[in-house]
Amino acid sequence: MSKKILLHICCAPCACYPIKVLKEEFEVFGLWYNPNIHPFTEYKRRLEEVKKLEDIFNIKIIYIIDYPLETWIQDKIFREDKKIRCKLCYYDRLKRTVSVCKNGKFDFWTSTLFYSKFQNHDLMKEVAISLSNEYKVNFFYKDFREGWKEGIEISKNFNLYRQNYCGCIYSEKERYKGEIKKLKEVYK
Repeated sequence: MSKKILLHICCAPCACYPIKVLKEEFEVFGLWYNPNIHPFTEYKRRLEEVKKLEDIFNIKIIYIIDYPLETWIQDKIFREDKKIRCKLCYYDRLKRTVSVCKNGKFDFWTSTLFYSKFQNHDLMKEVAISLSNEYKVNFFYKDFREGWKEGIEISKNFNLYRQNYCGCIYSEKERYKGEIKKLKEVYK
C-alpha cells in the first residue's frame, strides 16, 4: 500500500505539476483552505477550478470552506512588511494543513505554494518545518519550481483559469502597481 500525502492546494494551476510528480510516489489527497484569497468572487472562481482537479487527476480533495474576511484583515492589517504579512498567511494555511494531516492520519504533507516562483520558499520552508516539528507530522519538501513551465502547459491543456496574483488584496495591489501609476499620470 502506498503512502498517503496531503497536498495543500492554493489554486488549480499551481497544483498540476506537484500532483503529477507526487502521484509517482504517493496516494495524493488535496486540501483546499485559502482564506487569504480576495475578493470573494476570486475565491469562488479558484475553488471551482480546484474542484475540476478531482476529475482531471482522479484525486480526493478535502474542502475547508471558511471565508473569515474580518479575521484575516485584522490579522494582516498594518503589517506593511511583506515578509511578516506573508509569514502570517503561510502559517495560517500550513497550520491548518498540518492539523488535517495529523487528524487524517496521512503519512506526509506538502503544499503547492512550493511550486510558485512568486513565494518566499525559505520562509515557507521555515514555517513548514516548525509546524511539522510542533505537531509531529512528516513534511515532504520538494522544490516544485523545477516544473514551472510544465505546470503552466498542463494547466493550459486543461483550460484552467490562471489568475494573475497570489490571492490577497495586497498581492492584487502589487500586481496592478504599474496601472495605478498610469492612472495617476492620466488623472493629474
